[in-house]
Amino acid sequence: MQNGEDQIPADVGIERSVFDAKLARMIDHTLLKPEATMQEIENLCAEAKHYGFASVCINPAYVRLCADVLRNSSVKVCTVIGFPLGATSSAAKAFETEQAIKHGAREVDMVINIGMLKSREYDYVEHDILAVVDVAHRLKVLVKVIIETGLLNDDEKIKACALAKHAGADFVKTSTGFVNGGATVEDIALMRKVVGPALGVKASGGVRSKKQALALLASGATRIGASASVKIVTEEEIVSLSIS
Repeated sequence: MQNGEDQIPADVGIERSVFDAKLARMIDHTLLKPEATMQEIENLCAEAKHYGFASVCINPAYVRLCADVLRNSSVKVCTVIGFPLGATSSAAKAFETEQAIKHGAREVDMVINIGMLKSREYDYVEHDILAVVDVAHRLKVLVKVIIETGLLNDDEKIKACALAKHAGADFVKTSTGFVNGGATVEDIALMRKVVGPALGVKASGGVRSKKQALALLASGATRIGASASVKIVTEEEIVSLSIS
């Protein structure tokens, strides 16, 4: 094994034999579309185990299923809170967090109340984040805060990151993937500058290639959220197969 590439067994039903294992460990393998079936969720978990992704990121209804499928593996179960609008009450977000953790979630990605941020109701936004952080940290679970960069100007992005940091979040995250605009190197660099080295930065939304993922990591991201995860980590092998 060289340069972060691992061989996977020939009998797992995956045609490509080489992948970027180092990159895989930095990806949340994501399936959040509303029409996702249980079989698709189980397939997501199987891919996550084979490639060694950091986590699967799924809607709360599937947390228990994923926790069962991924038991005894290194892949964590990540779920979303207040998703995708962020406009549910703080109490609802806190309850949703506690239930998800009880069912097996080990990371939660919460959406801030974007309208309240844009209304400059900063105390509300910080307490909304804190409601989730308090529950999650009490239960030893990591919190990522989705600020939805595609709906914010730079000043709002800076303020959202500062509020998340002050509330004790573990990560800031670019987007849900449900609005226009996804992760950009400029936004990642800005977010990293605001939160400093202590917090993680997750690039999510429209990440579809290895080149793009590596550029985001180089600009300050420490985690990638993607539904195209398998393509991203096997991309070089796909190219070499097509050339031959």
